[in-house]
Amino acid sequence: MSEISIKKETIENDTQRIIREIVQKYSPKKGEILLIGCSTSEVQGKNLGSASNDEIARVIFDTISAHTNPLGIKLAVQCCEHLNRCIVTSKDIAEKYMLDEVNAIPKPHAGGSFAAYAYQKIESPVLVENIRADFGIDIGLVMIGMNLKAVAVPLRLEQKTIGAAIVNSARTRAKYIGGERAIYNKDLM
Repeated sequence: MSEISIKKETIENDTQRIIREIVQKYSPKKGEILLIGCSTSEVQGKNLGSASNDEIARVIFDTISAHTNPLGIKLAVQCCEHLNRCIVTSKDIAEKYMLDEVNAIPKPHAGGSFAAYAYQKIESPVLVENIRADFGIDIGLVMIGMNLKAVAVPLRLEQKTIGAAIVNSARTRAKYIGGERAIYNKDLM
């Protein structure tokens, strides 16, 4: 078995463990938006943006999709800084949330391999300037926080890496308002 085959198997297994753990801990609802930021360079243990890899993008995206599609979870993918961290998502999400479309098509060195692959796989893909996702996976510390809803709550994962990339994850919750006399809706916590 070649070195890249072993790596792909490890990457797929790491990704499966992470997405299963997130779904178990968060219990996302049908229609919620999962934001993914991914550096395929970091997954390989290299510097951010230095070693884009289409095959790693395919393995991670397809693995996440296989676990989220049956649950009705919508995907959004954050591009790299060369496209100002814009978001690949579907036309129906952009229309539903009245998101501002931008004119670009992500490529491996302008948007990133992961975003470029997502653009090929998401039905009726568009790029939007920003989004407010319900939960997210940050693979390689690519800084997805700006595209999550206002109150992000870390999801502490047992599986902390995909390949060599550090993985962070968060869900969001409604803001608490009203101070000490307020009564909060436990369903929104």
